[in-house]
Amino acid sequence: MNKKIEKAVEVLNKGGIIIFPTDTAFGIGCRIDKKETIERLFSIRNRPLSLPAPVLVSGKEMAKKYWLHLPKEVEKKLIEKCWPGALTIILPANLSVVPSLVRGGQENLGIRMPDNELILDIIRKTGVPILGPSANLHDEQTPYSIKDLDKNLIQKVELVLDGICALKNASTVIDCSKKPWKILRHGAININI
Repeated sequence: MNKKIEKAVEVLNKGGIIIFPTDTAFGIGCRIDKKETIERLFSIRNRPLSLPAPVLVSGKEMAKKYWLHLPKEVEKKLIEKCWPGALTIILPANLSVVPSLVRGGQENLGIRMPDNELILDIIRKTGVPILGPSANLHDEQTPYSIKDLDKNLIQKVELVLDGICALKNASTVIDCSKKPWKILRHGAININI
């Protein structure tokens, strides 16, 4: 196993926070099942607790465990066409495994499978989704390269991984929790719904 991946998995499993490249932007994350670390992540980003955090998975099978169910239409029209990629899909969360803080106290969960082998390998080897908001303080500039990262934020995490964000654009966010589906943020992928 690649040393960077090994180190990242070790940090995550011990309840640490990492900064990492994705296909869209640099993300900051921790395991979805480490409550204290999630609280620390929100705190160091100055993220309001009422704002849900996007979650990154290594594939559809992992996502299915954290959503209540995956409608066939979402699978065919969105996941099969756009994952891995810059599309965050919002569906009702499986409340028994998704902490309230991750959902911002809401019933839904936004999940994405990034098109970046480094972070996909880390998620696969960690075995659970990781939180994946952009690696910046709330309402500050999104970092698309390692030099864009806030020095103060870097000092508050256990590990920073370098890499290239190919798209340098935020993910498109689509809410599929009710019909008609609604695009909440236009980003790197154009979707016709």
